[in-house]
Amino acid sequence: MTTLPQPQVSATARNALMFIAVIAGGAALFLLRSILTPLLLALFLMVIIDGLSRVLRTRFAALSEPIALGLAILVTVAGFGVTVVLIAGNAPGFIGQLMADTPRLNAIIRDVGARLHIHSPPTVERLARQLDPAKYAGGVAQTLQGMISNLLFILIYLGFLFASRTGFQRKTERLFRNDEERGNALTAFQHIRNGIERYLWIQTVTGLMIAVASTVVLAAVGMPNAVFWGFLILVTSYVPIIGGMVGQFLPPMFALVEFSTYWQPGVILAGLTVIQLIMGSIVFPRMQGRSLNLDPVVILLALSFWGLVWGVPGMFLSTPLTVSLMVICEQFPGARWVAILLSSDGEPETADAAAPDPSKASAAAPGRRRKAREALTQA
Repeated sequence: MTTLPQPQVSATARNALMFIAVIAGGAALFLLRSILTPLLLALFLMVIIDGLSRVLRTRFAALSEPIALGLAILVTVAGFGVTVVLIAGNAPGFIGQLMADTPRLNAIIRDVGARLHIHSPPTVERLARQLDPAKYAGGVAQTLQGMISNLLFILIYLGFLFASRTGFQRKTERLFRNDEERGNALTAFQHIRNGIERYLWIQTVTGLMIAVASTVVLAAVGMPNAVFWGFLILVTSYVPIIGGMVGQFLPPMFALVEFSTYWQPGVILAGLTVIQLIMGSIVFPRMQGRSLNLDPVVILLALSFWGLVWGVPGMFLSTPLTVSLMVICEQFPGARWVAILLSSDGEPETADAAAPDPSKASAAAPGRRRKAREALTQA
């Protein structure tokens, strides 16, 4: 039997097809956001639970795997639930308090207008008519209600994901036909998992440092609800760029309404700005290093893209999703240029660099097969 020659696809045609696939994929992600967002958040929680479980087993050798996994599930789900409930429960009160202090806001606008030599500064009522804040308030309320309702779906997805882990091993046997494919899949999975875990660890540590320092500044000035503001700063720190801006400027804006003088908001703004500068220019770069290897422009574009597609959950997941995309694209020669553009130094980690030596494949096959099964089963 003669085999027909395979048609050669030019690089231009391949790149054009990839560009079309990206557009079609983005449209599909947007249309299916109500289904995919809870699933991706559940997968994100699963990675957190798996990493926390391994840390518990490492630190406490007496803990068995089921007990460590149960503790990790309890801590992660409780923390996630408390975060959603606290934010959804307190955000409307903060917005309502801000809108109720209309006389104070008008006085601030008049004072600022006088300092800037503006003869007829606008009032809150006039600004409200022009900006129509009811439309935005409705969108915020709808988002908060969606967070509460999606919490149930996320937990359901999480339960089914854990239940399907036992059958995933048989699927990997059918999916990868030889040891080389299993080894490459194991390497790619470990790169994705390690990148996400390093990102979470760095953001958690730096977020805690910023939140504690900010809480001290707010409490020293006498800002009401300083602990909740610190908690909100910690949560928003997981959103690149925007989270830092929210934590830096939102408390001083509310302080303008809370206090009758301007020195307290000024001290809060100066203190939070110094904290953000120290963390952003000294502490965070030293902790991050090459752990993520993402270009800063790519982080900004990923934040904009995933925020446009999936809203607030997309902003939280933007960096982990981009890290996963870079690792996946690096595995395919035709898409490696995408991984190079996404990386910070043009040298994304390669599966070949960490893959076993082919000359030792036969000797290491049983151990690699076992590791591939264990790692992919824990995915």
